[in-house]
Amino acid sequence: MAADPPEPLYLQRDQPEGVPPLALTGERTLPDVPEENYWYRRHLAVYEWIAERTAGRRVVDMACGEGYGSDALARRAASVVGVDANPEAHEHARMRYGRPNLTFARNMVELFRAPCDDVVFLQTIEHVPDPGAILEHFKSMLDPGGVAYVSTPNVLTLAPEGAERSGNPWHVREYRAGEFERLCREHFPSVELFGLFHARKLRLHELALRHARWDDIHARLGITKRFYDRFTPAISARDFVLRPQAGGADLDRALDFLAICRT
Repeated sequence: MAADPPEPLYLQRDQPEGVPPLALTGERTLPDVPEENYWYRRHLAVYEWIAERTAGRRVVDMACGEGYGSDALARRAASVVGVDANPEAHEHARMRYGRPNLTFARNMVELFRAPCDDVVFLQTIEHVPDPGAILEHFKSMLDPGGVAYVSTPNVLTLAPEGAERSGNPWHVREYRAGEFERLCREHFPSVELFGLFHARKLRLHELALRHARWDDIHARLGITKRFYDRFTPAISARDFVLRPQAGGADLDRALDFLAICRT
């Protein structure tokens, strides 16, 4: 007799009544999982930055996952459609996030088509086997003056030092800044590249790890778990900052890249 599948290690906590919690699988990030808060806030910081620039516009959020990013965009946009093919994620998003200007569509990214002002596609292009076709598809959806916001992790800071890949089983390809910029420029006439960096307490933590050997200190003191049990849930979107390549940002040190692709 086949064994029962293992219980998921992490489930979302404290969901609204009637909304089924999602399990953390590593394919997408989730809110309401304290251990995942760093990654959730890292992604949310970019969504909130984009939301300031898409106010009053018609937005399609491709591969929207749990829906938190679509909800952030809908606070300012004229309308938002969150698109995801996963049935559990789609149903969760539909039940949890209710705004008059926000809808969710269960569909494949490459199949969904609707005219819009902006397309948002965050932390997903590394998952697809034909990224060029996806970018062409987005370009075909945009009305004149439209913008595609596309982000991806920096392989230089995601992968272990000296490794070519991070080992994430969901990633088809991981990019350096120049590779990602060239990909986007092959399909859009105007591309502006930004890097996401640590700020505030995450920057201080980064410096402590680099120069004060904080990872050795907390291990010797036996406080590693207690420290991170408090530190990680306290991280906010304000602990990240986007800096433009044109402004001199060293994108080799960036956590993620954000390409602003204009038609």
